[in-house]
Amino acid sequence: MKTSKTVRCMSFLFMFILLFLTTGCADNYIVLDPKGPIGEQQKDLMILSTLLTLIVIVPVLILTFVIVWRYRDRKGRKAKYTPNWEHSTKLEIIWWGIPIIIITLIGIVTVRYTYSLEPSKPLESEKKPITIQVTNLDWKWLFQYPEQGIATVNYVQFPEDVPVRFEVTSDAPMNSFWIPQLGGQIYAMSGMSMTLYLQADEQGEYMGSGANFTGKEFAKMFFTANATSQEDFDQWVNQVKNTSPELTLDGYKELTKQGTSDARYFSAFPEGLYEMTVTKYAASHNHGLSTRVQPPARVKE
Repeated sequence: MKTSKTVRCMSFLFMFILLFLTTGCADNYIVLDPKGPIGEQQKDLMILSTLLTLIVIVPVLILTFVIVWRYRDRKGRKAKYTPNWEHSTKLEIIWWGIPIIIITLIGIVTVRYTYSLEPSKPLESEKKPITIQVTNLDWKWLFQYPEQGIATVNYVQFPEDVPVRFEVTSDAPMNSFWIPQLGGQIYAMSGMSMTLYLQADEQGEYMGSGANFTGKEFAKMFFTANATSQEDFDQWVNQVKNTSPELTLDGYKELTKQGTSDARYFSAFPEGLYEMTVTKYAASHNHGLSTRVQPPARVKE
């Protein structure tokens, strides 16, 4: 029994979709479900760039299959055979002109979005940003709240609709700080303090992780980013202050040792701890610290 062309085409399409859905990415589309202004702009850029490139990719793929099918070796082939053909000005204009126009458009769009999405550029908001200092450790994330005076491990909470100024450094091999639904990643590097502004427009718990391989327990470097109302945030800060132990300098040294960790909370941390971490590797690389950098070793236990 002969199979119709329609059935063959539908089978091929079904296999392609099945292959795509079983690649392990089907449940991880969170980058395309942003919950903040930075994530929204980045999604728009990805979609626009993809659509522009598809203008070239789709016709090329279709023509590839059409040409292979039409000129395949078979009896009674009726495809036109023109061995002396060598040039077509019309075709040259099409296959050179369209890619040049698309590349130009992608370049213009990318430059505009790159300027708009510069990580250290403050977000437009009537509300004052909250500062959270992030330190990459082996294999955990330490969050310090210099204005609230608390610290956490593998858990970060902030109010919705309020810009968050993340200051990111590392006291371990280089990693990359990433909350996919709020925006793109930024590198955490020893001796440097990088600034990243993000904002959550909706309340909810968002997955955060390291995005740069740093060893055998790298896969467990996840943390929860919880966006809540301002009232819930203030209540949480008071709860941490009243019920959690302090993070001492010896406690921080324990955190720097290799190992994973559950979420932990600290009612206080040594003054100048973040600045000490940055400057102990290189005093000249501080890209936007929220407080003036003091000489290292001025840390109270």
